[in-house]
Amino acid sequence: MAFHEVRFPANLSFGSVGGPERRTEIVTLTNGFEERNSPWAHSRRSYDAGVGLRSLDDVERLIAFFEARGGQLHGFRWKDWADYKSCPASQEVGFEDQVIGTGDGQTRTFALAKTYRSGEFSYVRPILKPVAGTVVTGIQGHHQSEGDAFTLDTARGEVTFAVAPGAGAVVTAGFEFDVPVRFDTDRIQVSVQSFRAGDLPQVPVVEVRI
Repeated sequence: MAFHEVRFPANLSFGSVGGPERRTEIVTLTNGFEERNSPWAHSRRSYDAGVGLRSLDDVERLIAFFEARGGQLHGFRWKDWADYKSCPASQEVGFEDQVIGTGDGQTRTFALAKTYRSGEFSYVRPILKPVAGTVVTGIQGHHQSEGDAFTLDTARGEVTFAVAPGAGAVVTAGFEFDVPVRFDTDRIQVSVQSFRAGDLPQVPVVEVRI
């Protein structure tokens, strides 16, 4: 079992259906009130890769990718077109998009994260698979250049600054990112005749914890 740092063809994932899933345990008490609890700290995303197939060439590419991953055996990167930026989809990534930490004068490595806000509440999602070449950072409102000021670990979603940000300095970042996933089936069933008639194969994909 391993994780392959390769992205599922983005043009095939463009038409996919999917999104985040939460697990909530609900117990109804005898007085009619409820107790709700979630064993998951983070949501888990799932998709159907079959929906994005448009031609038999697409099917061939899907099968090749599936075989190279060993079915469910190895994980891979997935572009979620509904949520792949540190900023709104209509905007360009900027170095002040997300706050990822506060300097203490000693810490040089910071994990990328994206915060989802609604009203007074928020959820912080770890970003483990940033896209190389898209990550920009800032310290206390000043842009930092990759290579000179920081290096990026695309496999772990961490940036490491050459010089530790000073105490109290706000560390920010902007980025595009992928979702770490695997196929959720060891079988792909395709009929050429049915496919040409509009019957698309179901190819479930599910997020993995890494």
